[in-house]
Amino acid sequence: MGDAKPYVFVLASLGLAYFSRASLLRPRSHGFYRFFAWEAILGLALLNADLWFHEPFSWHQLISWPLLLASGLLVLHGMDLLGRRGQADPERVDAALLDFEKTTALVTVGAYRYIRHPLYSSLLFLGWGVFFKAPSWLGVLLACLASLCLLAAARIEETENLRFFGEPYAAYMRKTRMFIPYLF
Repeated sequence: MGDAKPYVFVLASLGLAYFSRASLLRPRSHGFYRFFAWEAILGLALLNADLWFHEPFSWHQLISWPLLLASGLLVLHGMDLLGRRGQADPERVDAALLDFEKTTALVTVGAYRYIRHPLYSSLLFLGWGVFFKAPSWLGVLLACLASLCLLAAARIEETENLRFFGEPYAAYMRKTRMFIPYLF
């Protein structure tokens, strides 16, 4: 895959840019920073693609797999809850929101009972899980960049949610953590 990596990066980046096009035109939206988190994770995935299954029982692989598993479970669980409980309304006016983000009901059950951003937690675990496939200095820079972009996206999204949901969201923020239950 070595020679194809730059082409894969460019093609995947174009797809991500298309998916994020409305957010990229609004640098103060959460999707703007989410795009760059996705880019950093894509870079990590391509950087470590050749070593994904190398030394499967090494210390770093034993850290990687639980993080990747947590990432997969969180994204499935979070999307399911948003779909079933969030009451998405495509008429909600905010061009930077993706359709599944146009919720009109605050979701506070399941993972959302403990953390405000299960989908960003999923990306955080994905980024670090991919990093631990083959730790390197470039990899740690990309994982840290993804983490910082996800933190920025979450903070901006919280401002957007406070504007839309008001005091119920502020109360929700006081009871939950951002990414990791009971910790952060």
